[in-house]
Amino acid sequence: MSISKGYNAAIQNTTTQFAGQQAEQYIDNINSAIDTLNNDINVFKGFETGDGQLKGDVAEFWHSGTFNINAALNDSKFRTIVDRSHDFASADITSNWGESFGLKYLRNAQASADAQSTSYFERYCEYKAVSGRVDITFEEFLTERNINPNDVFRFDPIYNGQTRIIPSDQLKEAITYLKIKIAKEAENRPEQVTRLRETLDKLESKLKAPDGTKSIELTKDEAENIAKLAKEGGFDARELGLSTEELIKLEHILRQGIKAGLSAAVISFVLKTAPKVYECLVQLIEDGEIDEDHLRDFGFSALSGSSEGFLRGFIAASLTTACESGVWGETMKNISPGVIAGLTVIMLNMMKDSYFVATGKMSKQEMAANLSRNIFVTSFALGMGSLTQILIPMVPGAYLIGNFVGSIAGSFVYNAMDSAFMALCVESGWTMFGLVEQDYELPDEVINELGFDLYEVDEFNVDEFDLDEFTLDEIDLDEYDGDFISVLRRGVIGVHRVGYINT
Repeated sequence: MSISKGYNAAIQNTTTQFAGQQAEQYIDNINSAIDTLNNDINVFKGFETGDGQLKGDVAEFWHSGTFNINAALNDSKFRTIVDRSHDFASADITSNWGESFGLKYLRNAQASADAQSTSYFERYCEYKAVSGRVDITFEEFLTERNINPNDVFRFDPIYNGQTRIIPSDQLKEAITYLKIKIAKEAENRPEQVTRLRETLDKLESKLKAPDGTKSIELTKDEAENIAKLAKEGGFDARELGLSTEELIKLEHILRQGIKAGLSAAVISFVLKTAPKVYECLVQLIEDGEIDEDHLRDFGFSALSGSSEGFLRGFIAASLTTACESGVWGETMKNISPGVIAGLTVIMLNMMKDSYFVATGKMSKQEMAANLSRNIFVTSFALGMGSLTQILIPMVPGAYLIGNFVGSIAGSFVYNAMDSAFMALCVESGWTMFGLVEQDYELPDEVINELGFDLYEVDEFNVDEFDLDEFTLDEIDLDEYDGDFISVLRRGVIGVHRVGYINT
């Protein structure tokens, strides 16, 4: 029985702790993305570049960083990185789903749109004017940049295929400008229309992934203000509302609770069925068949345990997310997820036992015994988990392994302590403030041996009492037999219940 209780306690504690750790990792991922954004932008500390010129650089990190923050917030698998490549027409930001992005944060909408729609020939002409190499041919210009002249046309856009990002306050005007320019060029220079239309189709003010995850838009002035903070090393995304306290809403808390709850349910089902699967294999080997009824009954029991596992995981993960994120205040952020998970196990078990007491299916002594067991075993598991993590930090899941072993070991230790405690109550008659019931009624078998008839009366009806005659013929006392005398002693007759038992 102690092994079974210890194993069940291990399942409850470990699955709930796993759910809490999932929620903690979720918060860590968001905070890590926020810290990365801060570090990337503050790397410009001490730069003497003007704010207007530096704004394009900080915009790259802003869009990539805020996208990754939102991705972590929404459990998206998509991520972006700022490449900082200086290759010709290279993308400023690349993604793990294959899309690339180019940013232009210039003085106005027209300048940004023109820069995003630049053709190879336009860039060739600009290069000749700046470099002084007036005799360089277009083909040589392309070849020096590792571009096959046969692969592109003169008026193709150099950023072909990239999503073009410009300041959010310039987007509407830039779209209008490109549409007007396309209409004009269609009449005068139709060869220019393709690149302009391609730019128009790709023009955006934010990054966007296939699942809808987006970066946060940025205006030109906002980019310049961030550039100013970056040069001072004083940029802090959390001061701009990019903190777990501001970002995490009820929907995120519930989503994490459901996700962790499902994981806890699956693990609970696996751990509960593992011993039974082994038992069935042994039975199959020994008897050549499996008791289908017994297996079906156990299956329903395992499913019931899984539903409890989901509930424990959901509550633990939801509470951990709310506390760790700071939604419930700065003080609650310091509560350990392990403690939250442990309290979840204790409180849910106590609620279930309270219901059983209220419906008469459990005594208050049994409830008190279960509560003390749950508190002790859970505390033991928490301690063992922390110790294991300290001793073998290189092992993945060391805390959960220690928690599982600690639950089983704690159950055995509790049983030994409880036996010693009950022995004291047997000898002393102590009730431990009512937690131990001292029963002084004689057992039924002893009462029977004394010659008393035991009966239970549900209803007693007396119609008539007729006494016709009383005759006393003879009292025959044959023999006195003392073998019926039995010695009674006090002992444990139930959960935290002490009474008389036969020796």
